[in-house]
Amino acid sequence: MIAAGSAVLGFDACQNSGPPRPAPNAARPRAASPPPGPVLKASTPVRVDIPRVGIHSRLLSLGLERDGTLAVPSLAQAQLAGWYEKGPTPGERGPAVIVGHVDTKKGGAVFYSLGRLHPGDRVDVTRKDGKVAVFTVDSVEHVSKAHFPTKRVYGEVGFAGIRLITCGGDFVGHHYTGNTIVYGHLTTHRNS
Repeated sequence: MIAAGSAVLGFDACQNSGPPRPAPNAARPRAASPPPGPVLKASTPVRVDIPRVGIHSRLLSLGLERDGTLAVPSLAQAQLAGWYEKGPTPGERGPAVIVGHVDTKKGGAVFYSLGRLHPGDRVDVTRKDGKVAVFTVDSVEHVSKAHFPTKRVYGEVGFAGIRLITCGGDFVGHHYTGNTIVYGHLTTHRNS
């Protein structure tokens, strides 16, 4: 998993103006774990929707690159998010990881607005089993890629969690210097 965590270092961003940054109060300290909530059986996710910031995307399944880093959608698929298929499925116990590009040379990509999320916002993940896993955002933070919190993102948790990741911060050379990470927990589910 440590190698997978470094994958976010490989996001290639192409736009000089930076994406929205999380509000300072969005990176609220998290308790050791959210209150116990529901847990679902494994089912491949097919779609992510975050209504408050207008994110709606089909989900690709992503594995690892040859060097052990997390694969990311190609720039041709920049309007699609991807789920890390070697980890838990959204709704299962553990941290389900979904990644997406922030922008390209042509403009904003699928997760451009991720930094606008706040604690309490809703993230819906539709699964192949016909259930929609409904997550509540706990915290949104900006981190330096040099200090990516691999254990906090990929480490075991005793609840059904979600991690949404994209690039952020300053654009230097051909890359962003940081990542925006959204942490959340499953609060309910419904039929699609």
